[in-house]
Amino acid sequence: MTTRRDFISKTALGGAAITLGGPAMAMPANSYRRIIGANDRLNVAFAGLGRRVGAYYEPVQMKEANVHLLYLCDVMKSQRDKALIDFTKNADYQPKLENDIRNVIADKDVDILFNATPDHWHTPGSIMALKAGKHVYVEKPCSHNMHENEVLVQAAKKYDKVVQMGNQQRSSDHTIKIIDKIHDGIIGTPYKALAFYTNARGETSVQKAAPVPEGLDWELWQGPALRRAYTDNTWDYNWHWYGWNYGTAEAGNNGTHELDVARWALDVNYPLYAEVEAKKRHFSDDGWEMYDTMLATFQFTDDKIIQWDGKSRNGYDTYGGGRGTIIYGSEGTVFVDREKYRLTDRNGIVIEEFDSQSNEAGTALGGGGDVTTAHVLNFFNTIRGKEKLTAPIDDASISMAMVHYANIAYRINKGFSIDENTGRIYDREAMQLWNRQYAPGWELNL
Repeated sequence: MTTRRDFISKTALGGAAITLGGPAMAMPANSYRRIIGANDRLNVAFAGLGRRVGAYYEPVQMKEANVHLLYLCDVMKSQRDKALIDFTKNADYQPKLENDIRNVIADKDVDILFNATPDHWHTPGSIMALKAGKHVYVEKPCSHNMHENEVLVQAAKKYDKVVQMGNQQRSSDHTIKIIDKIHDGIIGTPYKALAFYTNARGETSVQKAAPVPEGLDWELWQGPALRRAYTDNTWDYNWHWYGWNYGTAEAGNNGTHELDVARWALDVNYPLYAEVEAKKRHFSDDGWEMYDTMLATFQFTDDKIIQWDGKSRNGYDTYGGGRGTIIYGSEGTVFVDREKYRLTDRNGIVIEEFDSQSNEAGTALGGGGDVTTAHVLNFFNTIRGKEKLTAPIDDASISMAMVHYANIAYRINKGFSIDENTGRIYDREAMQLWNRQYAPGWELNL
């Protein structure tokens, strides 16, 4: 007799083809129809209950999703308690609360891990889940460095599981529509894409020694990262800007999304060359340790170019919105963001405008909305063999690589050449930052 777990495991083999080898093929409809009711239910766990977790409640609670949330996991007690209250407002059951992600992963009833932990946990936590037979939805950035970027793709292939990164605009109907038109020649030959992010983040407190906040498992929060004493305001959000032990700066925090759309639109692989102009420009004496302003330039084959203009703390509206992507072609231009697109001819005359009325958040912390919901449902349906994954990890990791190239170029203060087929960097100093040092016992192991 086919058990629910057997069914999920077997049907996932079709979805596994998305890693390295392209999108999965759907299973035959007649095979799917033989499995009904509880056998089709997927058991889910959320790890990391900060600002992003609220975006998952709607897709998980939708009847058509047919999933059950088993765990709410976070190293901070207040996060667990809040998530339980928020989730159960619209649910008729209570998931279990758990401090340790390893206990969640060890539970054989869990089919899927949603990994919304801090950046330094994304690849290690995802690989732990894959080794335990779970499918993984991992938030951006899917990796902390280029080595993790490679290993996560390898792990998805080795363990035959579906891995989707949280670059949710890949599931945006209007974005899919306009990029299909670009690929069909609506603006001629696309030659440049400019991705942008604009925010007015304020001053960040200077780090100083402080007691570990009540209810926080600081040891487990650090997990794979090198150990250090706790400093105030670190765990909740400012870890993004407090050095490279945990975060990937604004390029990883937000640039990932628009760089992915830019690469998708230009239909390019790894770049040939990467360089940046980046610096901390605001609040010179505050605790922010990385750049807060960056212009990254990536050169590709066929003379195509992608740029990322990231302004973390200067809210000047350069491009008409907080975030988006502009694609220039030989015969026209496209502006696209999370809500709309605008198509103009070579003279700048508007040919077509479309407003999706999407409620997907832009620069607000945490985000969420209908595009995230669509992205999560696509993930569930791919596991069941009913759809193709919109953001397979082997492709998402190439966009992710651009983030790492930008950060490496900033850290070594120079540009470098890249193998467009393998993504490897032709610079010894840059390759020193290909990987990171892990806390003893936390090294990646497939």
